[in-house]
Amino acid sequence: MTVHLEVAEGIGTLRLDRPPMNALDIATQDRLKELAEEATRRDDVRAVVIYGGEKVFAAGADIKEMQVMDHAAMIVRARALQDSFTAVARIPKPVVAAVTGYALGGGCELALCADFRIAGENAKLGQPEILLGLIPGAGGTQRLSRLVGPSKAKDLIFTGRQVKADEALAIGLVDRVVPAAEVYEQAHAWAARLAKGPAIALRAAKEAIDTGLETDIETGLAVERNWFAGLFATEDRERGMRSFVEEGPGKAKFL
Repeated sequence: MTVHLEVAEGIGTLRLDRPPMNALDIATQDRLKELAEEATRRDDVRAVVIYGGEKVFAAGADIKEMQVMDHAAMIVRARALQDSFTAVARIPKPVVAAVTGYALGGGCELALCADFRIAGENAKLGQPEILLGLIPGAGGTQRLSRLVGPSKAKDLIFTGRQVKADEALAIGLVDRVVPAAEVYEQAHAWAARLAKGPAIALRAAKEAIDTGLETDIETGLAVERNWFAGLFATEDRERGMRSFVEEGPGKAKFL
């Protein structure tokens, strides 16, 4: 298998394993969707790390595989390609991408599906599809522009250039830059902290934020309002408020 889901202590690691560059061929895309949906279902997975290994995150799609596909074949495949990445973006739990080395094309688009991105100092990110006479097809035109703004997204997509970790941090493409050897450790620590939090409230927060970005503010406020009121029916809310009153802030332990 080219993608694995390894679960320990509430953390699910989606590990890409297609050496040497983790090229995202059709089998890998389909497996990614399958495991993202499994991580969504599993109660023992409370947060997720996406990781490609110590040397490379993912260098993009398998160009040799795509080269032989014609228009009719890609009409069929394009939806499945997007669906595999959307399955990652819709995991209703905190998701962090641990980015080492190249995250290009589909690799960059996969990192964009995470809630938080930690990059190694050796990371290089970009959307080079234009150099193939294409545009990003796994969500890059949409998620990148929402993350860094339309002008910066157009710069990266129009030119196909790669950005190093420091520039990626400056434009908001990644959220933290650390030594390459510490990327997974730091990502795991971020996920572990949130894995101890109130699972339903975290799901509510993620859905409210993501829905709000996709719609008008009134709809977003309605989603927030409904989740806010609904959380008053949860044990976590009772536990959190009781702990606050009896012990002070930040000491609640959630199941």
